[in-house]
This record gives sequence, C-alpha cells and structure tokens, in this order.
Amino acid sequence: MTRTPYQGALQILRFNRRFYAAAGAMLLAMPLTPAALRWAILPAILWSCSSLAVSHYIYDRYPLYRLAWLPRNLSARPRRWLHLHAGLDEIGAMLPSVFPAAEGCIADFFDPAEMTEPSIHAARALAAAPASRMDWRSLPFAARSFDAVFLVFAAHELRRAASRDRLFIEAARVLEPGGELVLVEHLRDWPNFLAFGPGFLHFFTARAWCRSAAAAGLELRRSESLTPFVKLFVFGKVPQDSRPVQLGSQS
Repeated sequence: MTRTPYQGALQILRFNRRFYAAAGAMLLAMPLTPAALRWAILPAILWSCSSLAVSHYIYDRYPLYRLAWLPRNLSARPRRWLHLHAGLDEIGAMLPSVFPAAEGCIADFFDPAEMTEPSIHAARALAAAPASRMDWRSLPFAARSFDAVFLVFAAHELRRAASRDRLFIEAARVLEPGGELVLVEHLRDWPNFLAFGPGFLHFFTARAWCRSAAAAGLELRRSESLTPFVKLFVFGKVPQDSRPVQLGSQS
C-alpha cells in the first residue's frame, strides 16, 4: 500500500482532533486574551505545532514503513512470525514482502476495556477492515509457534503495567527458545517531551519496557534509535536450560 505524503501527520491530527481543535481555538483567541494568560496558553499552541511537525518527520519523511530496519536487527530471518496490533495495522501487509519465505500471522489484540484513551478508539474507527480480535491474556496459539513476534506502536495502548507484563508473557510463550520479540515505541523521555509536551506521558520509559520483558523471561539483545523519538528493542527468549540457577530457594 502506497502512503500519501502527509498521511502520518493527518492521522495524528484525526486521532487527537479534540486537542488540536482546542489549540486552534486558543490561537484564534490570542488577540483577545489578556497578556498575563498568553504565556499560559502559548506552550499548548507550540506543542500542537511541534507534535504535528515531528509526526510528519517520523511517519512521512523517515523511511519507517520501508521496514529496512527490521531484518537487519533480527538474529535470523524468521520462518514463522506473529504481528500483534491494536486495531490500526500499517505494516502487516508489508511483512510478507520483507520475509517472503516465512509463514506469517496478524492478530488484533484491541481491548476496549483496557484501551480507554480516545486516540486509539479514533484510530480503530479509521481502520479499513478491523480484524477479529484475540484475547491478549491468552493468545490462541500453541507454545513455541513462532520465532519472531512484532509489536510496533501497539503495546503502549495497554496502560497498566500488569497488563503489559501479561502481554509479554504471552509473547514469550508463543516464541521458540532463542526467538525474538521486536518492540517499536516512542519513549517517555526528553526528546518526546519536547515534541509532544504532556502527551509524552502516553508513552513509557525504556526501563519499564525492559522490566516487562525480564518478567517474561526475555533478555535485551539489541536496541536502536530509529529517530530521536522512536526506539526499537529486540528481546530474545532465553532457553530454559541457559537461565541462571537461583540458589538458596526451597521447593
């Protein structure tokens, strides 16, 4: 599927239209606003502009959707892969061309009870043909079914740490020993704060992601900054017989 030149920025505008509408209203009201209040509303206007500019850079200008970054970060080409998304899937259709010799599966784990923020519901409404949903607490796949699992801009939609831990545990369960989980996310860090303002709280820290991975028996193998605002992590499933022995425990 060919992306239009401003598709990414326009989608961000649609998903968060209430925020941008409010910022636009404040901008129009600036001439009538007392000088003392202008300094209070100016950051919201600036962040609305910077967030759209950065979104255009990430999703429209940077070659994110060419997926050249994906195979070069894997230890081996997968034979069977699983792509998990939360309702708006923009890379699933491209994966067969990246891994033509592999068998792939695309699963939608959208959960309206867990994913309550308006932006994800707006994104899902724009999806051309939403897939049937799967329970992220218990993925309908046998253990060791895949040697790669992909989570691209999706896992953060589970807002509770316990829920993210459970998703990672399920991802680890369906991975073969030595298989890899690829996670791509914005981070709760300074670059994203400068770009998105308080909206950066929608993201999570690198430490939080590594903690969820470790809780699922996954180890960090490599990471890469795709842009100053987007981080890629590759977590590997530790073979059972290679995990360190815990001394001093009693059965």
